Amino acid sequence: MVVATKSATVIGLDVFEIDVEIDTVNSIPQVAIIGLPDTAISEAKERLRLAIKNSSYSFPQTKVVINLAPADIKKEGSSYDLAMAVGILLKEGVIKEFANKEIAFIGELSLDGSLRAVNGVLPIACGLSELGIKKIILPNENLDEASFIDNIEVLGADNLSQVVEYLNGNSELKKKKQNIIDFLDENKNFAVDFCHVKGQNVAKRALEIAAAGAHNVLMSGSPGSGKTMLSKAFMSILPPLNKEEAIELTKIYSISGLLDRKNPLITSRPFRSPHHSASSVGIIGGGSNPKPGEITLAHRGVLFLDEMVEFPRQTLEVLRQPIEDNVVTISRAQVSIQYPANFILLGAMNPCPCGFLGDSKKTCTCSQASINRYRARLSGPLLDRIDIQIKVQRLSEDELLSSNNEAESSSEIRKRVIKARKIQEERYKNDGILTNAELTPKLIRKYCKIDDSTKQFLKNAINQFNLSARSYDRLLKISRTIADLEDKKEIELSHIAQALQLRSFT
Repeated sequence: MVVATKSATVIGLDVFEIDVEIDTVNSIPQVAIIGLPDTAISEAKERLRLAIKNSSYSFPQTKVVINLAPADIKKEGSSYDLAMAVGILLKEGVIKEFANKEIAFIGELSLDGSLRAVNGVLPIACGLSELGIKKIILPNENLDEASFIDNIEVLGADNLSQVVEYLNGNSELKKKKQNIIDFLDENKNFAVDFCHVKGQNVAKRALEIAAAGAHNVLMSGSPGSGKTMLSKAFMSILPPLNKEEAIELTKIYSISGLLDRKNPLITSRPFRSPHHSASSVGIIGGGSNPKPGEITLAHRGVLFLDEMVEFPRQTLEVLRQPIEDNVVTISRAQVSIQYPANFILLGAMNPCPCGFLGDSKKTCTCSQASINRYRARLSGPLLDRIDIQIKVQRLSEDELLSSNNEAESSSEIRKRVIKARKIQEERYKNDGILTNAELTPKLIRKYCKIDDSTKQFLKNAINQFNLSARSYDRLLKISRTIADLEDKKEIELSHIAQALQLRSFT
């Protein structure tokens, strides 16, 4: 008689329930694993044999056939070890019958029968909960990570023997349940605060608007003007993560193997700053076994590209579609995977190769041809997708030497940002979006209405600045954010004018 246990696999962020079917055949003792296993699963044959033997149980002296169903889904990794071992012991009668339709098994076996942690436990627990599974048994090292999911009981074990004893009703396993809200800190201390940044009031206001509406920003300025410091301080004014965002981010970092076992919940927005030598695959994601790239790791946070024009043009161009759609689709011959990529793009660059074009103190030594080549590294379509484009000027002597500490702190700015975000959350609660930056053309017509005098002003601006349809839509989105910061229900002429000023250097 065929016996079956349950496990799961993750493709992208989607979870699929896997039935681990076991039967024996009177033949030469061996183990055959079928159902599109990868190398790690195929190598489980010896792990299973020795783990069961070293746990003081007998391994079948016949041919053991293990089928991972459905057979058309490719299975990867070592997380099926525990489910296969339990199935073999169930077939041998070591484990009594249990409600196998309600329990899933996740974990890698060591040769001595102990359980090792695996990646992707949080998305697996979340997905199995939605599929109706009542319990998951997994390694104790993964217990904290899985304990944040509601509607499913997670049990931790140190070794195979503990699992067998629990299934036979002879002992209990460790349980844990944690509330995500207890871990989300709204008053986190940041290394760089806006009160530490001297001057740059225009840039600070631009970044406040960007944080409030999740808009993309590009800053241009001479070396040492404060672009990188402003970018690092930007994190201190972003609103805290909510429960759903924390779970979503933790899923991404879990499948990427970047989750800290001691702190298995992402509680703050990510700030990813790849070097300009990063490849397109490193930025966008992919590989032979597709994994999330920097844009997905920056989901609900910031992707900071310092010296943006130093990135290869091909690498920058792959950002165009994710910026527009907030997702990235990685297609391979065998599979097509979609990852979320809803991030704020924060770019910094010099205005020319020498860095001093337009500087108040130093003279630019670049030819016009070299300046044009330098700026051409950022294509028009990519620039068109960056909502806010500002110049960051060199600080004056008085600003540098000033000891005045009256600069507004990040905590004060953050309060206004959070208030604006809450306005947007309430406005779009039935539209499936969270911020103004996510507005579609249909929603722009619904929520970004303007009066006749503002339309005439916009008409003149479109003619003067040669605004494209995309630039026009993004202008309205920024205006909507400025209105939210001022707690205004309608977009006014002053909001449009301020939004136009935030596209100053192109």
